[in-house]
Amino acid sequence: MLENLALSTTMRIAMLVLIFLFVVVAVMLATNYLLSRSAVRGRLEELAPGSAAGGDRASLRRDKLAVGWAKLTDRIERAGISLVDTQGDKLRAKLIAAGYTSPNAPKLFTLARLVTLFLLPGLLLLATLLGGSDVSPIKLYIFGVLLALIGLYLPNLIITAKADRRREEIINGFPDCLDLMLVCVEAGLGMEAAFDRVGREMLHSHPLLAELLSTVTLELRAGASREQALRKMADRSQVDEIKSFATLLIQSDKLGSSVGDTLRVYANEMREKRRLRAEEKAHRLPVLISIPLVTCMLPVMIGVLMLPAIIRVIRQIAPALSGG
Repeated sequence: MLENLALSTTMRIAMLVLIFLFVVVAVMLATNYLLSRSAVRGRLEELAPGSAAGGDRASLRRDKLAVGWAKLTDRIERAGISLVDTQGDKLRAKLIAAGYTSPNAPKLFTLARLVTLFLLPGLLLLATLLGGSDVSPIKLYIFGVLLALIGLYLPNLIITAKADRRREEIINGFPDCLDLMLVCVEAGLGMEAAFDRVGREMLHSHPLLAELLSTVTLELRAGASREQALRKMADRSQVDEIKSFATLLIQSDKLGSSVGDTLRVYANEMREKRRLRAEEKAHRLPVLISIPLVTCMLPVMIGVLMLPAIIRVIRQIAPALSGG
């Protein structure tokens, strides 16, 4: 009996299917068990008193990485290659606007430009040599120069795009930040406590603004004056709205006016500006839609409307031209 079952093709396939299903179910149960244990462990680590150790480890890794890049730039400069840009202040402001606040960021940016400047033409030359294709030296020179120009300006484009995206995120979340700050000030909190509270509340919704506010709070606790901390925040953000906000708070502090009234007026203005930006984007949509409409749909519509008339004209004119 068992020998007949073993020799049957259907039974063997059924046994293989059962084994496969058993293995799949076992793997799924084990995976769910391990995931549940890891989730519970993560919650316990968050609730533990020393839960900030993970952030400390991350900051230590970032510090080690920054030290490594600093050593690399120092070695390159000791080798005789200068990484100092002629427009150091403008480059520094651009990198800060993109979120790179490290002192070695300008040197690393110059190093990246040098690497891409020689890397892209080198890849073209390597591909030409390994491919065995016969390319004239003039074409190779022209394409090499074009790739070198792309490598020279590509880091600038990336930094500019990242700075614009970061600036847009800060501007979009700034009215919500002002509303929360107004609520905190009207509830009786001081400016430092309001910055700290709003920074912790906006950690997940607007992390860039939370980072700016947390940095201001740390500077105020370290002993910096309110004016210095606010001006440094404006310099780090490179956003006109943040600069105006810092100037407004500094003037209110010097003149002794109500901070709550100042925040209320400025919050209303920021909300109005955000609404106007949304309306501007909405009004731009018809113009943007007309471009693919004209380039893609209009020729098709003209062809559909004109094709029957063209066919009819050809059918009538062709026999007359042939003498029929």
